[in-house]
Amino acid sequence: MNCHFRFLFFAYLVLVSAFHADPAEAGVLLQGGGATFPYPLYAKWFAAFSEMDKGVDFNYQRVGSGEGQRLITNQFIDFGASDAPMSSEALANAPGKILHIPTVGGADVIIFNLHNVKELQLDGPTLAAIYLGKITQWKDPAITRQNPGIKLPDEQITVVHRSDGSGTSYIFTDYLHTVSSEWQLKVGRYLSVNWPTGVGLSGSDAVAAYVKNTPGAIGFVELLYAIQNELGYASIQNAAGNYIKASPDSITAALASAVIPDDFRISMVNAPGADSYPIAGVTWILVYEHPQDAVKAKELVAFLTWAETEGQKMARELNFAPLPESVQSRVLTEIKSISAGG
Repeated sequence: MNCHFRFLFFAYLVLVSAFHADPAEAGVLLQGGGATFPYPLYAKWFAAFSEMDKGVDFNYQRVGSGEGQRLITNQFIDFGASDAPMSSEALANAPGKILHIPTVGGADVIIFNLHNVKELQLDGPTLAAIYLGKITQWKDPAITRQNPGIKLPDEQITVVHRSDGSGTSYIFTDYLHTVSSEWQLKVGRYLSVNWPTGVGLSGSDAVAAYVKNTPGAIGFVELLYAIQNELGYASIQNAAGNYIKASPDSITAALASAVIPDDFRISMVNAPGADSYPIAGVTWILVYEHPQDAVKAKELVAFLTWAETEGQKMARELNFAPLPESVQSRVLTEIKSISAGG
Protein backbone atom coordinates (compact mmCIF):
# COMPACT_ATOMS: atom_id res chain seq x y z
CA MET A 1 0.00 0.00 0.00
CA ASN A 2 1.61 3.29 -1.07
CA CYS A 3 1.66 6.39 1.13
CA HIS A 4 -1.13 8.09 -0.80
CA PHE A 5 -3.45 5.10 -0.50
CA ARG A 6 -2.52 4.65 3.16
CA PHE A 7 -3.49 8.28 3.82
CA LEU A 8 -6.82 7.83 2.00
CA PHE A 9 -7.47 4.60 3.90
CA PHE A 10 -6.82 6.28 7.25
CA ALA A 11 -8.92 9.27 6.26
CA TYR A 12 -11.74 6.91 5.32
CA LEU A 13 -11.58 5.24 8.73
CA VAL A 14 -11.78 8.65 10.42
CA LEU A 15 -14.80 9.61 8.31
CA VAL A 16 -16.54 6.33 9.09
CA SER A 17 -15.88 6.90 12.81
CA ALA A 18 -17.43 10.34 12.59
CA PHE A 19 -20.41 9.01 10.65
CA HIS A 20 -21.11 6.24 13.16
CA ALA A 21 -20.59 8.36 16.27
CA ASP A 22 -23.88 9.03 18.05
CA PRO A 23 -23.46 11.45 20.97
CA ALA A 24 -26.67 10.12 22.52
CA GLU A 25 -25.48 6.55 22.56
CA ALA A 26 -21.74 7.22 22.90
CA GLY A 27 -21.02 4.02 20.99
CA VAL A 28 -17.59 2.53 20.32
CA LEU A 29 -16.39 1.80 16.80
CA LEU A 30 -13.59 -0.77 16.56
CA GLN A 31 -11.51 -0.33 13.40
CA GLY A 32 -9.95 -3.44 11.92
CA GLY A 33 -8.33 -4.55 8.71
CA GLY A 34 -6.37 -7.29 7.05
CA ALA A 35 -6.99 -10.87 5.96
CA THR A 36 -9.68 -11.90 3.49
CA PHE A 37 -9.22 -15.58 4.48
CA PRO A 38 -11.38 -15.43 7.69
CA TYR A 39 -13.63 -12.56 6.61
CA PRO A 40 -16.83 -14.61 6.09
CA LEU A 41 -16.63 -15.78 9.70
CA TYR A 42 -15.46 -12.45 11.11
CA ALA A 43 -18.35 -10.64 9.41
CA LYS A 44 -20.77 -12.98 11.15
CA TRP A 45 -18.97 -12.50 14.47
CA PHE A 46 -19.05 -8.70 14.17
CA ALA A 47 -22.79 -8.70 13.42
CA ALA A 48 -23.62 -11.13 16.24
CA PHE A 49 -21.52 -9.30 18.83
CA SER A 50 -22.94 -5.88 17.84
CA GLU A 51 -26.45 -7.30 18.19
CA MET A 52 -25.59 -8.50 21.69
CA ASP A 53 -23.67 -5.35 22.69
CA LYS A 54 -25.38 -2.47 20.92
CA GLY A 55 -22.76 -0.03 22.22
CA VAL A 56 -20.08 -1.38 19.87
CA ASP A 57 -19.76 -1.52 16.10
CA PHE A 58 -17.02 -2.73 13.73
CA ASN A 59 -15.49 -1.38 10.56
CA TYR A 60 -13.31 -4.04 8.93
CA GLN A 61 -11.43 -3.52 5.66
CA ARG A 62 -10.37 -6.56 3.61
CA VAL A 63 -6.95 -5.35 2.49
CA GLY A 64 -4.91 -8.55 2.91
CA SER A 65 -2.77 -9.92 5.73
CA GLY A 66 0.28 -7.86 4.79
CA GLU A 67 -1.64 -4.61 5.12
CA GLY A 68 -3.29 -5.87 8.29
CA GLN A 69 0.18 -6.29 9.80
CA ARG A 70 1.34 -2.86 8.61
CA LEU A 71 -1.80 -1.03 9.72
CA ILE A 72 -1.70 -2.43 13.26
CA THR A 73 2.06 -1.79 13.48
CA ASN A 74 1.45 1.87 12.57
CA GLN A 75 -1.51 2.03 14.98
CA PHE A 76 -3.91 3.10 12.22
CA ILE A 77 -6.45 0.48 13.39
CA ASP A 78 -7.53 -1.12 16.66
CA PHE A 79 -6.89 -4.68 15.52
CA GLY A 80 -5.28 -6.34 12.54
CA ALA A 81 -6.02 -9.71 11.00
CA SER A 82 -3.49 -12.01 9.39
CA ASP A 83 -3.17 -15.61 8.25
CA ALA A 84 0.61 -15.32 8.49
CA PRO A 85 2.51 -14.69 11.72
CA MET A 86 4.45 -11.46 11.99
CA SER A 87 8.20 -11.91 11.82
CA SER A 88 10.32 -11.49 14.94
CA GLU A 89 11.95 -8.46 13.30
CA ALA A 90 8.58 -6.82 12.60
CA LEU A 91 7.44 -7.44 16.17
CA ALA A 92 10.66 -5.96 17.53
CA ASN A 93 10.19 -2.81 15.42
CA ALA A 94 6.58 -2.23 16.53
CA PRO A 95 5.97 0.61 19.03
CA GLY A 96 4.60 -1.86 21.59
CA LYS A 97 4.08 -5.56 22.15
CA ILE A 98 1.71 -7.08 19.59
CA LEU A 99 -0.14 -10.26 20.56
CA HIS A 100 -1.13 -13.01 18.12
CA ILE A 101 -4.63 -14.17 19.10
CA PRO A 102 -5.49 -17.34 17.12
CA THR A 103 -9.17 -17.49 16.24
CA VAL A 104 -9.89 -20.56 14.08
CA GLY A 105 -8.22 -23.05 11.76
CA GLY A 106 -8.79 -22.85 8.02
CA ALA A 107 -7.61 -24.33 4.76
CA ASP A 108 -6.28 -23.20 1.40
CA VAL A 109 -7.89 -25.30 -1.32
CA ILE A 110 -6.75 -25.79 -4.90
CA ILE A 111 -9.63 -24.77 -7.15
CA PHE A 112 -9.82 -25.69 -10.82
CA ASN A 113 -12.03 -25.30 -13.88
CA LEU A 114 -12.04 -28.45 -16.00
CA HIS A 115 -14.93 -29.55 -18.21
CA ASN A 116 -16.73 -32.58 -16.72
CA VAL A 117 -14.06 -32.99 -14.02
CA LYS A 118 -15.32 -32.56 -10.46
CA GLU A 119 -12.68 -34.52 -8.53
CA LEU A 120 -8.91 -34.18 -8.76
CA GLN A 121 -5.94 -35.54 -6.80
CA LEU A 122 -2.59 -33.75 -6.55
CA ASP A 123 0.56 -34.24 -4.50
CA GLY A 124 2.87 -31.50 -3.30
CA PRO A 125 5.69 -31.91 -5.86
CA THR A 126 3.18 -31.79 -8.74
CA LEU A 127 1.52 -28.67 -7.34
CA ALA A 128 4.93 -27.03 -6.90
CA ALA A 129 5.87 -27.92 -10.51
CA ILE A 130 2.64 -26.33 -11.78
CA TYR A 131 3.33 -23.09 -9.89
CA LEU A 132 6.99 -23.16 -10.97
CA GLY A 133 5.78 -23.24 -14.58
CA LYS A 134 7.34 -26.65 -15.23
CA ILE A 135 4.03 -28.49 -15.72
CA THR A 136 1.90 -26.57 -18.22
CA GLN A 137 -0.63 -29.11 -19.57
CA TRP A 138 -3.46 -30.90 -17.79
CA LYS A 139 -2.54 -34.14 -19.53
CA ASP A 140 0.96 -34.09 -18.07
CA PRO A 141 1.93 -37.61 -16.86
CA ALA A 142 2.46 -36.35 -13.31
CA ILE A 143 -1.22 -35.36 -13.15
CA THR A 144 -2.74 -38.27 -15.09
CA ARG A 145 -0.80 -40.79 -12.98
CA GLN A 146 -2.54 -39.52 -9.84
CA ASN A 147 -5.98 -39.46 -11.45
CA PRO A 148 -6.68 -42.86 -13.02
CA GLY A 149 -10.09 -43.10 -14.62
CA ILE A 150 -10.47 -39.33 -14.97
CA LYS A 151 -10.51 -37.93 -18.50
CA LEU A 152 -8.35 -34.83 -18.26
CA PRO A 153 -8.64 -32.32 -21.13
CA ASP A 154 -5.88 -31.70 -23.64
CA GLU A 155 -5.66 -28.14 -22.39
CA GLN A 156 -3.09 -25.67 -21.15
CA ILE A 157 -3.03 -24.88 -17.43
CA THR A 158 -3.75 -21.25 -16.56
CA VAL A 159 -2.09 -20.58 -13.20
CA VAL A 160 -3.71 -18.00 -10.91
CA HIS A 161 -2.24 -16.57 -7.70
CA ARG A 162 -2.61 -13.61 -5.38
CA SER A 163 -0.85 -10.36 -6.27
CA ASP A 164 -1.35 -8.64 -2.90
CA GLY A 165 0.33 -9.35 0.42
CA SER A 166 -1.80 -12.27 1.49
CA GLY A 167 -1.89 -14.72 4.36
CA THR A 168 -3.60 -17.14 1.98
CA SER A 169 -0.44 -16.92 -0.13
CA TYR A 170 1.68 -17.40 2.98
CA ILE A 171 -0.06 -20.68 3.88
CA PHE A 172 0.21 -21.92 0.29
CA THR A 173 3.87 -20.96 -0.16
CA ASP A 174 4.67 -22.31 3.31
CA TYR A 175 3.26 -25.64 2.13
CA LEU A 176 5.18 -25.61 -1.18
CA HIS A 177 8.33 -24.59 0.72
CA THR A 178 7.85 -27.67 2.92
CA VAL A 179 7.23 -30.23 0.15
CA SER A 180 9.51 -28.97 -2.65
CA SER A 181 13.23 -28.30 -2.28
CA GLU A 182 13.19 -26.48 -5.64
CA TRP A 183 10.42 -24.16 -4.46
CA GLN A 184 12.32 -23.61 -1.21
CA LEU A 185 15.46 -22.64 -3.15
CA LYS A 186 13.88 -20.54 -5.91
CA VAL A 187 10.80 -18.90 -4.39
CA GLY A 188 10.45 -19.35 -0.63
CA ARG A 189 7.49 -18.52 1.58
CA TYR A 190 6.02 -15.15 2.43
CA LEU A 191 2.90 -13.00 2.20
CA SER A 192 4.00 -11.99 -1.29
CA VAL A 193 6.60 -13.78 -3.44
CA ASN A 194 8.02 -13.46 -6.93
CA TRP A 195 5.70 -15.97 -8.57
CA PRO A 196 7.49 -17.81 -11.39
CA THR A 197 4.35 -17.93 -13.55
CA GLY A 198 0.67 -17.13 -13.68
CA VAL A 199 -1.93 -14.39 -13.41
CA GLY A 200 -1.84 -12.29 -10.23
CA LEU A 201 -5.06 -10.93 -8.71
CA SER A 202 -5.89 -9.07 -5.53
CA GLY A 203 -8.15 -10.85 -3.06
CA SER A 204 -9.71 -14.29 -2.79
CA ASP A 205 -12.93 -13.10 -4.44
CA ALA A 206 -11.02 -12.11 -7.57
CA VAL A 207 -9.09 -15.40 -7.72
CA ALA A 208 -12.27 -17.46 -7.35
CA ALA A 209 -14.10 -15.42 -10.00
CA TYR A 210 -11.21 -15.69 -12.48
CA VAL A 211 -10.92 -19.46 -12.10
CA LYS A 212 -14.70 -19.87 -12.36
CA ASN A 213 -14.73 -18.01 -15.69
CA THR A 214 -11.51 -19.42 -17.20
CA PRO A 215 -11.48 -22.99 -18.57
CA GLY A 216 -8.24 -24.75 -17.66
CA ALA A 217 -7.50 -22.45 -14.71
CA ILE A 218 -6.09 -23.45 -11.34
CA GLY A 219 -5.82 -21.27 -8.22
CA PHE A 220 -5.92 -21.27 -4.43
CA VAL A 221 -8.46 -19.73 -2.06
CA GLU A 222 -9.88 -20.35 1.40
CA LEU A 223 -12.31 -23.28 1.49
CA LEU A 224 -15.51 -21.24 1.84
CA TYR A 225 -14.73 -19.20 -1.30
CA ALA A 226 -14.60 -22.46 -3.31
CA ILE A 227 -17.91 -23.65 -1.86
CA GLN A 228 -19.68 -20.31 -2.36
CA ASN A 229 -18.51 -20.16 -6.01
CA GLU A 230 -19.40 -23.84 -6.62
CA LEU A 231 -15.86 -24.63 -7.74
CA GLY A 232 -14.23 -28.03 -7.68
CA TYR A 233 -11.25 -28.31 -5.34
CA ALA A 234 -8.59 -30.99 -5.24
CA SER A 235 -7.78 -33.66 -2.69
CA ILE A 236 -4.14 -33.13 -1.66
CA GLN A 237 -1.73 -35.87 -0.65
CA ASN A 238 -0.74 -35.45 2.99
CA ALA A 239 2.40 -36.43 4.90
CA ALA A 240 0.99 -39.91 5.51
CA GLY A 241 0.51 -40.45 1.75
CA ASN A 242 -3.30 -40.15 1.78
CA TYR A 243 -5.26 -37.87 -0.55
CA ILE A 244 -7.37 -35.68 1.73
CA LYS A 245 -10.11 -33.20 0.93
CA ALA A 246 -10.35 -30.03 3.00
CA SER A 247 -13.11 -30.01 5.64
CA PRO A 248 -13.48 -28.82 9.23
CA ASP A 249 -12.63 -32.35 10.38
CA SER A 250 -9.43 -32.64 8.31
CA ILE A 251 -8.37 -29.14 9.41
CA THR A 252 -9.01 -30.12 13.04
CA ALA A 253 -6.90 -33.25 12.53
CA ALA A 254 -4.00 -31.06 11.37
CA LEU A 255 -4.50 -28.61 14.24
CA ALA A 256 -4.60 -31.42 16.80
CA SER A 257 -1.17 -32.65 15.71
CA ALA A 258 0.50 -29.23 15.85
CA VAL A 259 2.84 -28.08 18.60
CA ILE A 260 1.67 -24.59 19.59
CA PRO A 261 4.29 -22.25 21.09
CA ASP A 262 3.63 -19.72 23.84
CA ASP A 263 3.33 -16.82 21.38
CA PHE A 264 0.89 -18.83 19.19
CA ARG A 265 2.94 -18.24 15.99
CA ILE A 266 2.42 -21.67 14.51
CA SER A 267 2.81 -23.41 11.14
CA MET A 268 0.64 -26.49 10.61
CA VAL A 269 1.21 -27.25 6.91
CA ASN A 270 1.90 -30.85 5.92
CA ALA A 271 1.02 -31.95 9.45
CA PRO A 272 1.41 -35.62 10.43
CA GLY A 273 -1.60 -37.88 10.77
CA ALA A 274 -3.61 -40.06 8.43
CA ASP A 275 -6.53 -37.62 8.24
CA SER A 276 -4.73 -34.26 8.31
CA TYR A 277 -5.36 -31.86 5.44
CA PRO A 278 -1.91 -30.58 4.45
CA ILE A 279 -2.55 -26.96 3.34
CA ALA A 280 -4.05 -25.77 6.61
CA GLY A 281 -3.28 -22.92 8.97
CA VAL A 282 -4.61 -20.79 11.78
CA THR A 283 -5.62 -17.18 11.42
CA TRP A 284 -4.84 -14.49 13.99
CA ILE A 285 -6.23 -11.22 15.27
CA LEU A 286 -3.33 -8.89 16.04
CA VAL A 287 -3.69 -6.51 18.99
CA TYR A 288 -1.42 -4.45 21.18
CA GLU A 289 -1.01 -5.81 24.68
CA HIS A 290 -1.36 -2.24 25.96
CA PRO A 291 -3.56 -0.26 23.54
CA GLN A 292 -3.88 3.50 24.02
CA ASP A 293 -7.67 3.81 24.27
CA ALA A 294 -9.05 2.30 27.50
CA VAL A 295 -12.68 2.27 26.33
CA LYS A 296 -11.82 0.50 23.08
CA ALA A 297 -9.50 -1.89 24.92
CA LYS A 298 -12.36 -2.96 27.19
CA GLU A 299 -14.67 -3.63 24.23
CA LEU A 300 -11.92 -5.41 22.30
CA VAL A 301 -11.24 -7.74 25.24
CA ALA A 302 -14.98 -8.45 25.55
CA PHE A 303 -15.24 -9.24 21.82
CA LEU A 304 -12.15 -11.46 21.74
CA THR A 305 -13.33 -13.36 24.82
CA TRP A 306 -16.72 -13.92 23.18
CA ALA A 307 -15.08 -14.96 19.88
CA GLU A 308 -12.95 -17.57 21.65
CA THR A 309 -15.97 -19.08 23.39
CA GLU A 310 -19.43 -18.50 21.90
CA GLY A 311 -18.04 -17.45 18.53
CA GLN A 312 -16.31 -20.79 18.07
CA LYS A 313 -19.74 -22.42 17.69
CA MET A 314 -20.20 -20.60 14.36
CA ALA A 315 -16.96 -21.85 12.82
CA ARG A 316 -18.00 -25.20 11.39
CA GLU A 317 -21.03 -23.91 9.49
CA LEU A 318 -18.64 -21.70 7.50
CA ASN A 319 -16.12 -24.54 7.05
CA PHE A 320 -13.58 -23.32 9.60
CA ALA A 321 -12.26 -25.48 12.42
CA PRO A 322 -12.85 -24.29 15.99
CA LEU A 323 -9.84 -24.24 18.28
CA PRO A 324 -9.46 -27.20 20.67
CA GLU A 325 -10.58 -26.40 24.21
CA SER A 326 -7.01 -26.77 25.49
CA VAL A 327 -5.92 -24.02 23.09
CA GLN A 328 -8.95 -21.84 23.87
CA SER A 329 -8.02 -21.77 27.57
CA ARG A 330 -4.49 -20.62 26.74
CA VAL A 331 -5.78 -17.94 24.39
CA LEU A 332 -8.26 -16.64 26.98
CA THR A 333 -5.39 -16.21 29.42
CA GLU A 334 -3.51 -14.21 26.77
CA ILE A 335 -6.55 -12.01 26.15
CA LYS A 336 -6.76 -11.19 29.87
CA SER A 337 -3.30 -9.61 29.63
CA ILE A 338 -4.63 -6.81 27.38
CA SER A 339 -4.96 -3.55 29.27
CA ALA A 340 -4.87 0.08 28.15
CA GLY A 341 -1.54 1.75 28.84
CA GLY A 342 -0.38 -1.15 31.01
